[in-house]
Amino acid sequence: MPQHVRPLPVCRDCDGFATAAIDTGTRHLDGTRATLRVNCPACQGTGHATPAPALTHAGR
Repeated sequence: MPQHVRPLPVCRDCDGFATAAIDTGTRHLDGTRATLRVNCPACQGTGHATPAPALTHAGR
């Protein structure tokens, strides 16, 4: 019997598209484009948000 696992929530900053390829406008010697790969700073490139910790009640 399969185990049921809750899906992780999608990152609200990148909407699940955690890595973007940005074209620099230059080309390599073989003709391919030079690109930069940039990860989402909020989820560090995973595409999923970490669940917020439960709020703690301070005081009485």
